[in-house]
Amino acid sequence: MVIGDDGPAEPPRVEIGMRSPGAAVVEIGAGMSKTPTPIETVLAELNGPQREATCHDMSPLLIVAGAGTGKTTTLAHRVAWLIHQGTDPSRILLLTFTRRAAAEMLRRVDAILQQTQAGQAARSASQRVWGGTFHSVAARLLRRFGKMIDLQPEFSILDRGDAEDLMATLRTELGLGDSGRRFPRKGPCVAIYSRMVNTQTSLQDILETAFPWCAEDAEGLAGLFAAYVDRKQDQYCLDFDDLLVFWDALLADAQAGPSVRRQFDCVLVDEYQDTNRLQADLLDGLSPGGHGLTAVGDDAQSIYSFRAATVRNILDFPEQHPGTSVIPLEQNYRSTQPILEVTNRVIGQARQRHDKTLWSERVEGEQPVLVDCTDEDEQSDFVVEEILARREQGIALRDQAVLFRASHHSVALEVELAQRNIPFHKYGGLRFLETAHVKDLMSFLRLADNPRDGVAATRMLMLLPGIGPTRAGRLVATLLEAAGKLTAWDDVKPPAAALETWGRLLELLKRLARDDGAEQNVSAQLHLVRQFYTPLLKDRYDHAASRLRDLEQLEQLATRYTNRTRFLAEITLDPPSSTQDLAGEPVLDDDFLILSTIHSAKGLEWDSVFVIHAADGNIPSDMATGDAEEIEEERRLLYVAMTRAKNRLFICHPHRYYFHGRYRGDAHGLSQRSRFLNEDVLAWCERRNARACADDEPGAEQITADVTVADIRRRIKDLW
Repeated sequence: MVIGDDGPAEPPRVEIGMRSPGAAVVEIGAGMSKTPTPIETVLAELNGPQREATCHDMSPLLIVAGAGTGKTTTLAHRVAWLIHQGTDPSRILLLTFTRRAAAEMLRRVDAILQQTQAGQAARSASQRVWGGTFHSVAARLLRRFGKMIDLQPEFSILDRGDAEDLMATLRTELGLGDSGRRFPRKGPCVAIYSRMVNTQTSLQDILETAFPWCAEDAEGLAGLFAAYVDRKQDQYCLDFDDLLVFWDALLADAQAGPSVRRQFDCVLVDEYQDTNRLQADLLDGLSPGGHGLTAVGDDAQSIYSFRAATVRNILDFPEQHPGTSVIPLEQNYRSTQPILEVTNRVIGQARQRHDKTLWSERVEGEQPVLVDCTDEDEQSDFVVEEILARREQGIALRDQAVLFRASHHSVALEVELAQRNIPFHKYGGLRFLETAHVKDLMSFLRLADNPRDGVAATRMLMLLPGIGPTRAGRLVATLLEAAGKLTAWDDVKPPAAALETWGRLLELLKRLARDDGAEQNVSAQLHLVRQFYTPLLKDRYDHAASRLRDLEQLEQLATRYTNRTRFLAEITLDPPSSTQDLAGEPVLDDDFLILSTIHSAKGLEWDSVFVIHAADGNIPSDMATGDAEEIEEERRLLYVAMTRAKNRLFICHPHRYYFHGRYRGDAHGLSQRSRFLNEDVLAWCERRNARACADDEPGAEQITADVTVADIRRRIKDLW
């Protein structure tokens, strides 16, 4: 995914206090000192490596900042130091991945400068720094220098939604959806185009490695992308990818490049491990030879390859920029030493990395706990009980987090939390039951349960090809006029595109309606719906594989229910009152548990962290085990999850996973513990069973029976 001007949506940042002594300087000193403080006094608040990085000369610098080691503090102090040393602030470029990160960095710079300079002068200096995202800086430079490459400064910028709409229009104009076979829809088309541009990789290679299900459409996609580029040219439009491509071309031009480079003496980039190949090329173009270039990042936290980021950028930085000084930040201000002992050993298994060993002055603390759980239900019970126990000890819910590899991994836990009236906020996508594909699936059961449910009927009907809002409205009206009798649709002539699908839909709905007894196999009903819905989902949404896994989890969840009405009442959210969801009543509870995917948790921290589903196939994901580089990224993902914990870390491993096919049963498989939790790691963990098994069943009366073992065996022999 391409990170736009503001980057991807992030969860609200949990209050985490000071990350390092340097952060204290920023908060305490901002705007309070009337007498300038000597710069040496300010720098004295930093630890040795932070101070070394801050005062580095203009040769290329790579700051390898481990988790919780104060990288933001260090980078802000370096900008302030450069200004203090006489560098013109307007000739400093600070690149980040979100606008908020840039604003926070410059706020800290302003606070530092106000300690060493007069207040107004300090504010003026920090405001002149070029700070922003790659895309916002690109737009600013292209409007200033674009005419040199024949780019009109009044160009429009297309966001992701605009790009998809334009791609859809061209897809229709070219008749790519009328070829008699399934052609990728607008979302996947834009995703393919974006990855191709950002990785500077050919279409064929992208299709083979990332989108193999679209490989047969290479010719059509090539024509579509050519038309897309031409149409943007005709309309003076640039999408987010173009901003970087055109900026790179500007720098590469013999005439324009030097003009742009003369704008900056120093270039600093945050989160360098998250850059893609094109962004690395931009930095090389801005700072040939690395003069004045500072990169800050942590190769151990490179987890965004699905956005085209590559860990090779930070690993190869010293070779790409000869003379680079590499300064690791290793003092951690977040976690206790026992937690760091474990996380150091997890990342220490990496095949290639920048060496660093995190340590903390907080040497005391509880050992991380590896929790062996019988199955997913026992895992949910343990997590909830432990969270409530810690709440009673004074740890608020919002200071605790449950982290998982994929969004659907929290489904069973969400149900358990709801039943126990524990409020939670989930990040890394919508809540499971709010997502479009889950709502789609549930609409079939809702209509079967209540044939007068016009909202469910409308949502379901509009999944079919050729049926839009107008036609769906007429079909719903027909159903209501017939008092909800599905036979009212028997004589309906569907659009040609839905001719075959329509008959199967009626058969499915009637079968669901017949299965209306007291004892119902709700999971089997969902299985029938999922079989029908899967082709529609693949045509309608991107990331189909992960969405289908969500639906499989929903089907698994339904095995607990033998009554469809109860299932719908307990599991579904309030239905929308129209085709547009309206805002509900505000949540007034002032405390809530955090549920988050690991990707969305990066950069955050909590007192207590629970990492669930630490089984091979989940961490690492079974989708990543065929490639060595992907396995390494999965290792880094677990490392990121574990380093979010300040005081307590729990890692849960369910041993048993049930197979849920068409019929519910007890068939199951035993999982392996994540391969990243080897014996060296476990030696630093406490081992605990989620629920200790009693040696003896209580209450067994100790008496002597009349029958003996010999009697029983003799009766068996009598059978032959």
